[in-house]
Amino acid sequence: MPVGTLANVKTLTAAQLRETGAQMILANTYHLHLQPGEAIVAGGGGLHRFMGWQGPILTDSGGFQVFSLSELRQVTDEGVTFRSPHDGQTIYLTPERSIQIQNTLGADVIMAFDECPPYPASREEVAAATSRTYRWLQRCITAHQRRDQALFGIVQGGVHLDLRAIAAHALAELDLPGYAIGGVSVGEPPELIAEIVQATAPLLPPEKPRYLMGIGTYREMAQAIAAGVDLFDCVIPTRLARHGAALVKGERWNLKNAQFREDFTPLDADCPCYTCQHFSRAYLSHLVRAREILAYTLLSIHNITELVYFTQRIRSAILSDRFTTEFADWLTLTTVLI
Repeated sequence: MPVGTLANVKTLTAAQLRETGAQMILANTYHLHLQPGEAIVAGGGGLHRFMGWQGPILTDSGGFQVFSLSELRQVTDEGVTFRSPHDGQTIYLTPERSIQIQNTLGADVIMAFDECPPYPASREEVAAATSRTYRWLQRCITAHQRRDQALFGIVQGGVHLDLRAIAAHALAELDLPGYAIGGVSVGEPPELIAEIVQATAPLLPPEKPRYLMGIGTYREMAQAIAAGVDLFDCVIPTRLARHGAALVKGERWNLKNAQFREDFTPLDADCPCYTCQHFSRAYLSHLVRAREILAYTLLSIHNITELVYFTQRIRSAILSDRFTTEFADWLTLTTVLI
């Protein structure tokens, strides 16, 4: 799921996004609450109509901001008090308020409000955050008013597999529409992320969607899919594009490098995206060097298509029972390329 934090995937129109093959996108409750406000989104016909995207949308609950804005917030059992990074305004977010905002925004999948513990953190801190996440989930379920929106719960537990198992079993008993594994990619080494996912995903109901939050490298996705994960979101493809980098078969290419200045071949001759079908590496290198906005658009189109195409190939391999052989390198590789 490409990340569209503020109801847009950066530098792309909805039409361009559809052409990448993306089926679903993510937006963020906290940021949309600050700007433009959920009432304005609702007045514009809801999130889909407001941003011109008719595919499925998932909204994060704002729980990640409990982690990422640690210097600007205070957490209690009741909720979280934030100081807005924009204007210093005090914002109070509770499980009930998060769900109310998401109900108003109108996404198809909404996330329970959770506390994401940092890495590293003491076992006591992680245990407290995991317990609080479960109590907040129960309040989210009670507050949820729209049955046309699927509410997903989030498994926390840090790097402690026993806490992850306890949380996963407790959430599975609630029979929710879907489940997420949160609290990864917050500073842990890749091998710990893989261990957490491989231990946790099989504990969640296999007939329900299983979502790994904030992950988007080839290796991490392939290993998580092998463990049973279905959904991913990550800012990697558009963030790299804004830094002048392209993803090509799992490698990160810096288009500022001299080797591309007179290379008139496409980024990837096998890629079906608009960028690869119409432009050369030399042209993209020129745009990046000139800091032309078109560079970020063309690279975003390619990078998202690259990741979507990777997952499409995995889906096809699974259906034909070729996954573990065809993607063996990504399942065993020890170096993350992107």
